[in-house]
Amino acid sequence: MGWKNLFKPRQDKFLRLLIEQAAKTLEGMEALEDYMRNADEETAKRVTRAEKEADEVRRILIDELLRTFVTPIDREDIFALSRAIDDIIDYGYTTVDEMEILDVKPNPHLQRMVSKLRKAAEEIHLGVLRLKDHPNVANDHAVRAKTLENQVEHLYREAIADLFSGPKDVEHVVEMLKLREIYRHLSNCADRGDEAANIIGDIVVKRT
Repeated sequence: MGWKNLFKPRQDKFLRLLIEQAAKTLEGMEALEDYMRNADEETAKRVTRAEKEADEVRRILIDELLRTFVTPIDREDIFALSRAIDDIIDYGYTTVDEMEILDVKPNPHLQRMVSKLRKAAEEIHLGVLRLKDHPNVANDHAVRAKTLENQVEHLYREAIADLFSGPKDVEHVVEMLKLREIYRHLSNCADRGDEAANIIGDIVVKRT
């Protein structure tokens, strides 16, 4: 069975919803990148809005999945990919939320990590977009997303090391605990991007 027969028009809804969810996630990560340059209320609202809109797309996808017997991709893969993409924007949203609650301002470490995460979200979006007609290209994007995830983890370790290198007064310790929490959010975000990339790769292997 070829890809053109696999993705029949009546079944395209799942791929369309995954593409829409990935697009909303990318939109949210772009807003997060802007927030790291200019941490204002309006930019924070953009992240929140994208997260809520992506959640709504996921709800529709799950509802369709529960009501459809035949799917173009394994049901488990559709669900897992949607969940991993959802986690990416969820961690983006919680990063902003925690920064506002803890009164943490953007710094160069955060800016560099989020820049890589935004690029990874773009690769995930492109990977989902190419699944139907160009699965090998989709896999290339997934590989690039995984490379970016590795880069985020390297930046995360650098940021943590920097936290422990400053003066050890009470004020520094408090700031260190706050920043460590934010860095962990972004590390977790990268992990979920890596998982989404793995699932895209699995789908390509199963269907080619």
